[in-house]
Amino acid sequence: MTSHAGLSPFDPPDVEWTPVSPKLARARFIMVAVVGGLPLAGGVVAAALSGLAWLWAVPAVIGLLMLWDGLLIPRQVRAIGYAERADDLLIRKGILFRSLVVVPYGRMQYVDVQAGPLARAVGIASVQLHTASPGTDAVIDGLPPEEATRLRDRLASRGEARLAGL
Repeated sequence: MTSHAGLSPFDPPDVEWTPVSPKLARARFIMVAVVGGLPLAGGVVAAALSGLAWLWAVPAVIGLLMLWDGLLIPRQVRAIGYAERADDLLIRKGILFRSLVVVPYGRMQYVDVQAGPLARAVGIASVQLHTASPGTDAVIDGLPPEEATRLRDRLASRGEARLAGL
């Protein structure tokens, strides 16, 4: 009988994880600043103009949430990784709520590379894998554009090779 003590379902043995770019953290910081900054500024203006002391709780809560996001983002980005194995692609993410997605190459229908304006500005892209089941679509955010292109081409060719072998 083999002992599985100490093994985690999120860290399979003999898997070398490839991390995403730290630039993903910069993009997420910008999003937090934009999404939280406007309500924060509005709350400060409203509290200052109204003269109501309790109204300062609104910008305080928004500021604390932004600070919390700022502390979590670097750890979240470091927790994201992927690994190419012989028959499948592994994608992991999450700190408290961890996730490990296994996508067999033979199940992939197509692979997208995407980059919105913010992603292009900071120099990252995303690779999205589409399978027959919408519940198993997987995304790898925060890849350098060259790596995203390489991964797309490699996954597409591996998927075609697996389909041809069926």
